[in-house]
Amino acid sequence: MMGSVFGFLWLLAGFLRGVSGQGVYAPPTVRIVHSAQACHVEEERYSERVYTIREGGTLELQCLITGHPRPQIGWTKTAGGASERQGDSSLFNDTLRIENINRHQGGRYYCKAENGLGSPAIRSIRVDVYYLDEPQISVHHSVGETKEHFYFERTVFLRCVANSNPPVHYSWRRGRDLLTQSSDTGVEIYEPLFTQGETKILKLKNLRPQDYADYTCIASIRSVCGIRDKSAHFRLDNRTAPPSIKLLVDDPLVVNPGETLTLVCVASTGDPPPTLSWMKHGEEELPQRGVSSGGTLTVPAVTTNDGGIYICEAFNNVGNPAKKSVSVLVRGLRKGRFWITPDPYHNDDNIQIGREVKISCQVEATPPEELQFSWLKNGRPLRSSERMVITHTDADASPGTTNLDIIDLKFTDFGTYTCVASLRSGGSPDISIDVNISSTTVPPELSVPRGRSHLIAQEGDTVDLQCLVSGKPKPIILWSRVEEGGAPAAAMAESYDGVLRINNVSRDMSGVYRCHTSQYNGFNVKPRQALITLVVQYPPVVEPVSMEIRQALGRAFSLTCHLLRAHPARLLHYEWKLGSRLLTVGELSEQSDDTVYHVRALNREGYGEYTCDITNEAGAGRCSFLVTGKAYAPEFYYDTYGALWQNRPRAYGFKLQWTQMDPGGVDRVLAYRLGIRQVGQSRWWEQEIPIEGTVHKGELLTYNLTELVTPESYLVRLTPITRYGEGDATERIITYRAPVNPHLRQFQCGFEDEALCLFTQDKTDEFDWTRHSSTTRDTKYTSNTGPSADHSGSKQGFFMYIETSRPRLQGDKARLFSPTFDLDNKSNNPPYCLTFYYHMYGKHIGTLNVFLRLKGSTVTDTSVWSLSGNQGNRWRQATVNIHPSSAFQIVMEGVRGSGVEGDIAIDDVTIEEGECKDPPPNNLRSLAPPSSPPIWQLSFTLCLALIGQQR
Repeated sequence: MMGSVFGFLWLLAGFLRGVSGQGVYAPPTVRIVHSAQACHVEEERYSERVYTIREGGTLELQCLITGHPRPQIGWTKTAGGASERQGDSSLFNDTLRIENINRHQGGRYYCKAENGLGSPAIRSIRVDVYYLDEPQISVHHSVGETKEHFYFERTVFLRCVANSNPPVHYSWRRGRDLLTQSSDTGVEIYEPLFTQGETKILKLKNLRPQDYADYTCIASIRSVCGIRDKSAHFRLDNRTAPPSIKLLVDDPLVVNPGETLTLVCVASTGDPPPTLSWMKHGEEELPQRGVSSGGTLTVPAVTTNDGGIYICEAFNNVGNPAKKSVSVLVRGLRKGRFWITPDPYHNDDNIQIGREVKISCQVEATPPEELQFSWLKNGRPLRSSERMVITHTDADASPGTTNLDIIDLKFTDFGTYTCVASLRSGGSPDISIDVNISSTTVPPELSVPRGRSHLIAQEGDTVDLQCLVSGKPKPIILWSRVEEGGAPAAAMAESYDGVLRINNVSRDMSGVYRCHTSQYNGFNVKPRQALITLVVQYPPVVEPVSMEIRQALGRAFSLTCHLLRAHPARLLHYEWKLGSRLLTVGELSEQSDDTVYHVRALNREGYGEYTCDITNEAGAGRCSFLVTGKAYAPEFYYDTYGALWQNRPRAYGFKLQWTQMDPGGVDRVLAYRLGIRQVGQSRWWEQEIPIEGTVHKGELLTYNLTELVTPESYLVRLTPITRYGEGDATERIITYRAPVNPHLRQFQCGFEDEALCLFTQDKTDEFDWTRHSSTTRDTKYTSNTGPSADHSGSKQGFFMYIETSRPRLQGDKARLFSPTFDLDNKSNNPPYCLTFYYHMYGKHIGTLNVFLRLKGSTVTDTSVWSLSGNQGNRWRQATVNIHPSSAFQIVMEGVRGSGVEGDIAIDDVTIEEGECKDPPPNNLRSLAPPSSPPIWQLSFTLCLALIGQQR
């Protein structure tokens, strides 16, 4: 017996064995239930369920599973071919909960359960999210008419659109009058097909004076999911017109960097007054600094990124929106480059006296037409002449280029030439590019330092690839990686010193790298290039990196370390150790990628961590094996039928069942250590459960926990014990729920004990049933109503009755719930016979109702018996056939009549399997055999007897 700190006792009531072989192992099964409020749940073909919910509601789906070992669960959603993971696949009885669900979260949700036996079990449910947006009315007119007034003698269409699910139904009103096809010959209503996103069009033919009115479009989905109708209004008159706009800015609009950009758009026509808005072409949002107010857009301190096409749109639901755009150009000069071209008519890359030399400069400008170039020689302006010809590309070309051709180069032409790019209107700093032409100006040469064309590095190192470049001017070096087949890849980096630094080099960076001179900022000649091969060495990659191996004493086994890859791939050494003790060393052969260590007979000293290191020049790869004799974890059996039962009024019991994972993998399980603590408490109580004989795979083991305190939950931990010691532990939580009679054959209750045979009062009704005998009845007992003895005629016998004296009012209800009865997994759902005795005497007798409450994914109450009014001063028997399809309760409901003489009593409630037979006469009750003791009492008695024998 345990201490009273936790208020519960637990006794060993018995230890049962299951079958051998696969035993209770079973593949998974799945079903989906919903626990939140749904608008509608229906079954479709192929057993698919459709769950309908209102947008903004809470979706709660629960995946209920069976199968052993306990399956793992995962939720996925499939919509439009995409799969989205929902929830954690390691949760049991996983609940998918989505609060404030939106329309895009509708779709088909799948619950998948798998435990390694057979195929995974998959079930799906389609979630349909219902919604109704505000409708929008747009007005259009017949095409091709150009009269002065937009609506004079024209046909007008009023189009109503509302996004919804399910499809929306539209209706129109003119003023307060409902418009239909037959109500007005000047009106036609286009009835659309009932499809998603449908529209409804109201056609006004040859507009008449009475058509100038207020129109209302009413969108309805017929209050599905409680979604109310929504409406839109439009006033049609002879001023109604589509919008037109004009821009009060130049196009294109050129601004300087740092200035404030202001774009103004005004509506010239349109009734109702249109709404004006700005957007930037190709972008979803305006610049973050931009402020849009009506038709005015202001962007302070503009940058080059703010340039582009801006669009003003006017919208008033009449005709099509009006749009106008303006191009915004932010002045600026970018990317100044130069190149030197030796005499193109002679096959020579050098600059020589008497030959031609061309100096070219290139600059990108906004706006391009404002770009202008000038040339200087040694700081002095240079003008075009016969020997020095200055040319410019077309001003509209972008980027712009200027060329200086020096014909018949002379010694006096040596010097510094400066190309200056500027914008005619200013607003941006000039760009100056200096190019030196002298006898030392020579084309580039490129080479790789000696011994640096083939580099070997270790993974994780920092590597410098270097190309030596000479020449004046010294060009930029471009680096790229050569693809397979020798094709160069796109440039990956620029370098001014000829060095490409790679930090933390990895094995996939091995390969051939190419350095070459750039065709700009230097000589415009055939690029010089060089190749460097980089080899990255890395330690061996092996498997398994880590593995646990469980073995019994005396057994032989082998450990294998497999080489996947390494560089260098040969001259590989291996070394086996147990802890720090060296076992064996060797070298991998050319033909093998494995090394194997054999243990002929495991002893206690052989337990521990075995390591195998395979090494090359770059380092070592390690396989690690933890050899242990620990037993595998127990596997709790969750599909126990009737695992929980009521022990006493304030205590309950639980049948704990489990199997042992791979019991033959290690030494025989000698015992289990059972730990239990109340949830919310810290103290554990433990007991060792001995095992006789060998536990087989799939064998179901049982231990009865008794005297658990109602309604507390308990954490249970189970640990197997072998000669090696404790194995892996498993935990589960035992939760109290409404009591279940696990082996219902016959239930009898005469309300003789205070526990009321586990009947409970409904906490939501107006008052309670009262348990009394005639000798202890309350002093406020009302005469001329109620029984004077129990059904057997005993004054000392107890019964239940409703006391209808004040403060009770007419119609007040008292409800009494029976225990919950399970069907013991019966597939044929047998009928049951409910019998009870009732006493309904008094001139104010109300009603006695009996309901069958089914407990599945939802709880339903069905009336099975009812009687009202005075039935005389005697006990009568009621007999009712019930046909439950799931776990059930019986609900006894007494309804107070019009006055105080209305006491109703019940006694001797019996539930038996099978159809009801002819009810026996009342005087045979005393001959009935006593009811059998409950299962827990038999187990308790048997346990005490066994303990007595052991003593």
